[in-house]
Amino acid sequence: MAGQRMPKAFDRLHQRLSDPLLTVLTLLLSFLLFALAPMQAAGLVTGQHFGYFFGLVLLPAGFLYSRNFLVAAPIGVAIALVVTAALLDFERSPRTDLYLDSAAWLIAGLTLSAVVARAVFGPGQITYHRVVGAVLLYLTIGLTFVALYGFAALATPMAFTNLPALHGDFALSGDLIYFSFVTLTTTGYGDIAPLHPYARSLANVEAIIGQIYPATLLARLVTLELAHERGS
Repeated sequence: MAGQRMPKAFDRLHQRLSDPLLTVLTLLLSFLLFALAPMQAAGLVTGQHFGYFFGLVLLPAGFLYSRNFLVAAPIGVAIALVVTAALLDFERSPRTDLYLDSAAWLIAGLTLSAVVARAVFGPGQITYHRVVGAVLLYLTIGLTFVALYGFAALATPMAFTNLPALHGDFALSGDLIYFSFVTLTTTGYGDIAPLHPYARSLANVEAIIGQIYPATLLARLVTLELAHERGS
């Protein structure tokens, strides 16, 4: 009986915290990307502390999707990778932590994007939860491309112009975060530009997604709202 009450209590807790945790996750990720990342790029925050905060950001996501092993397991792997990169000092291979960070960002970004997209674009009533999810999805798209740009910069040192060399005390360069969201929003200041064909291809794909996403989201939300009004 006690064993049966524990899962039920966890389910009730999970349902009660789902909406607030989604908002918390969105706020934490926004703070990481738009506050800590510039501070890290300016040298005010170390890459190690940046990595710790990224692991902290993923904790609400781990609890939010803890009932789905296919989602919780990759998020757990991402947390393990980023904490390992922050804790260990790879003296003989200083770029190893950068590969670990890039892998963690990619795993977390792809996993969250797939799950949140299913919730945002799935059938059902338009709620505050779904609107916040749409914002979170947009952020995780940019996060995913940060990881992909990180791999491109690590594989080809001259993949981008005006991009400082990535080294061990950068969890992931704040410059890559800046470039990813400038590309996603198609702002295109031109201070950092892709040179390598792979980097250019990634930038093209991200810019196309950045253009299509708002229109697709708006059309889907309007369709769902109209369907809800007809059904009520």
